[in-house]
Amino acid sequence: MKIYDFNGRKNLCGSKVRKARKERKLSQSELAAQLQLNGVILERDSISRIEAGTRFVTDYELIMLAKVLKVDLNSLISLSDIS
Repeated sequence: MKIYDFNGRKNLCGSKVRKARKERKLSQSELAAQLQLNGVILERDSISRIEAGTRFVTDYELIMLAKVLKVDLNSLISLSDIS
């Protein structure tokens, strides 16, 4: 049996991405633009779905999110603070 979610979410990092983005005072559109400058093509609605936990996040997207948001990669995937 395939499992496609964890506690109803498709990723562990969404709430942490939202928190880091807001700490840096970036809009979802600004984050999407910075990711695109780094070679990861994501639209604003994709950022919204990641933050809501309704979209899977690939490994390269996760790495670039950590880079652009200037956070440790492990902090984005830790099980702490999962709501």
